[in-house]
Amino acid sequence: MRKLVKFLKPFSGFILLIFVLLFVQALTDLSLPGYMSKIINVGVQQNGIESAAPDAVRQSEMSRLALFMSDSERAEAYQFYTLLDRNALSASDYNKYVKSYPVLESEPVYRLDGAGRAQKAELDAIFRRAIAITYAVEQQGLASFLPEGMTLPADADPFVFIAQLPKDSLASIISGADAQMSSMPDLLVMQSVTAYLSGEYTAIGISLSGMQSSYMMRIGGLMLLLALLGAACSIAVGFFAARVAAGFARNVRLSLFRRVTSFSNIEFDKFSTASLITRSTNDIQQMQFVLMMLLRIVFYAPMLGIGGIIRAVNEDASMSWIIAAAVMALLAMIGVAFAIALPRFKLVQKLVDRLNLVTREILTGLMVIRAFNTQKQEEQKFDRANWDVTRVTLFINRVMVFMMPTMMFLFSGTSILITWVGAHQVDAGNLQIGNMMAFMQYAMQIIMAFLMVSIVFIMLPRAAVSAERIAEVIETLPTINDPRQPKQYAADIRGMVEFKNVCFRYPGAEGSVLKNITFSARPGQTTAFVGSTGSGKSTLINLIPRFYDVSEGSLLVDGLDVREVKQCDLRQKIGYVPQKSLLFSGTIDSNIRYGAQEAAADEIEKAAQTAQALDFIKACEQDFETPVSEGATNFSGGQKQRLSIARALAKKAEIYIFDDTFSAIDYKTDAVLRKALKEDTADATVLIVAQRISTIKQADQIVVLDKGAIAGIGTHKELMQNCQVYRELALSQLSEEELAL
Repeated sequence: MRKLVKFLKPFSGFILLIFVLLFVQALTDLSLPGYMSKIINVGVQQNGIESAAPDAVRQSEMSRLALFMSDSERAEAYQFYTLLDRNALSASDYNKYVKSYPVLESEPVYRLDGAGRAQKAELDAIFRRAIAITYAVEQQGLASFLPEGMTLPADADPFVFIAQLPKDSLASIISGADAQMSSMPDLLVMQSVTAYLSGEYTAIGISLSGMQSSYMMRIGGLMLLLALLGAACSIAVGFFAARVAAGFARNVRLSLFRRVTSFSNIEFDKFSTASLITRSTNDIQQMQFVLMMLLRIVFYAPMLGIGGIIRAVNEDASMSWIIAAAVMALLAMIGVAFAIALPRFKLVQKLVDRLNLVTREILTGLMVIRAFNTQKQEEQKFDRANWDVTRVTLFINRVMVFMMPTMMFLFSGTSILITWVGAHQVDAGNLQIGNMMAFMQYAMQIIMAFLMVSIVFIMLPRAAVSAERIAEVIETLPTINDPRQPKQYAADIRGMVEFKNVCFRYPGAEGSVLKNITFSARPGQTTAFVGSTGSGKSTLINLIPRFYDVSEGSLLVDGLDVREVKQCDLRQKIGYVPQKSLLFSGTIDSNIRYGAQEAAADEIEKAAQTAQALDFIKACEQDFETPVSEGATNFSGGQKQRLSIARALAKKAEIYIFDDTFSAIDYKTDAVLRKALKEDTADATVLIVAQRISTIKQADQIVVLDKGAIAGIGTHKELMQNCQVYRELALSQLSEEELAL
């Protein structure tokens, strides 16, 4: 796949944006369990009380709390609290504050004011201890905190008693209380703080339900905003990932197509048409899908997994072994599935190639299949190829389907285990319910992250096979290339073709198809090629436009070796009519002007008239605008051949190549067509490959091929006298009288 990374360079900006969006999405997803924990712990269990530092406290209670603070702590605490006294407040301020603190009618109230986040954290630590000790004294009495030998007088107020103690004795009480608190879980300490503040807020007149609702709405609203932000990031990532993947597929498909169009016949012999179609469609689609998944998961999953591990350990490190066990079980499951499915992923693409090949053969040869009544055999062939793909695909799907219930069992088992272990921690006072729920959410996120990465790794082998197949085509360099320093054709030589001791063998073949071919074809002359089947006629013709390159010798056009000029310059001189007529989807007009886009309408009509195609074109309702269906199935073989000839003539080339072009044309039309061609191509070089002797009798020069070698060159009369091969071929088609005409 590394070979195709270069196609992602134009999208590097989008990929960076996707990374940023995924980072934001991961942060939002990782933040939600923490806020859920706050809603349960603070919103539900603590009535919305977030900090041990009270928002407001009565003056009498502040005095009690101050007893359990050091001088520096007391000074810091009073620094951030403002005393609201009825006698010191203006009427307007009193009316404003008394609505929030009704107890202000009977007692002054300290109100937290001007503390930032850092100061609130310091105040929380100061008040946490002071409130915990105060609440313990109120609930248990002072006796358990007094040093040995000190007793509380009967009916004495414990806080008045503490206030009258010397500093050393007070420090001893505080030290003993700290020792007791240090052995208590933080959860129990916070519970006592919450109980104390709940009572104090009630005494002041602050609504606990209102405080709880306010907290829940604030945290819930923040969670909603985070969820919306995460959803927006997810949608944006999906959009940009699809855009990058589609653009990547477009660029790869374009590069693949350009490479294929540059191939010579040698490369087409290496790659089958069915395989090239599969690589251009199915393989690229597979790459596009996997790339989109990679962009959405490979960046996101590690962020989610690593972040989830950090958050989960912060919630409760003692249960981390549960996550480790779940991840190990997941990886083991994925490893087994990976080992089973991987070989099948590599096999699928080859089987799809085979299915495409069989389908293409059947559809192309449908008429022959019907003529020989072999539909059942072809159906069985298709069924075998189809079943091979289905069987392997079903096997892979069964493996993947097995993963889903196993994964759900793993999720459920992990949740049960966390609940069971967490319940014991909650019962021991070491863990809050909200933290347990958050830990469970983080565990699910971690497992899901590993699962997503594992699924991508399962998909990668098939994508890697597709990428390798695509890269194989793109990296295959055509054997026929333009020279680095091409020569230019001279303007005074037009249409001269020379073969000098030309030999040709197909790649990998032991023997030569053509041997020591030497002849010249001049402008104004018609040179014909005849010979038995397999004698090398079409191969020889295909050397001229460089569909193949000669193995030995040289082939010159207008005095220059065809390997020394650009292919486009060479082919610009040639009007080519292939052995198998090929028309493109469009109209008759678009097909005829295929090689001469700037040709005028009368020139197109003239070419059609010379090719003897004008009569049937005019018989069509839409004339030259008559649509040509796919495969030109709405025209007969002879009509397609005549349109192919018209297409070559419209180009007004210097050299015309007719590769067995007249085989589907009746004798009468053939004679008229040859006469019209003689007039229309009087100044051009005409090369004709033909099976009919009647077609090439009037040629200026006939080259007779036999087993790849020239058996004779000359006119019809000369060859009838001097060439036994030609004479036998001619007599097999025509009588002595017909040949003498």
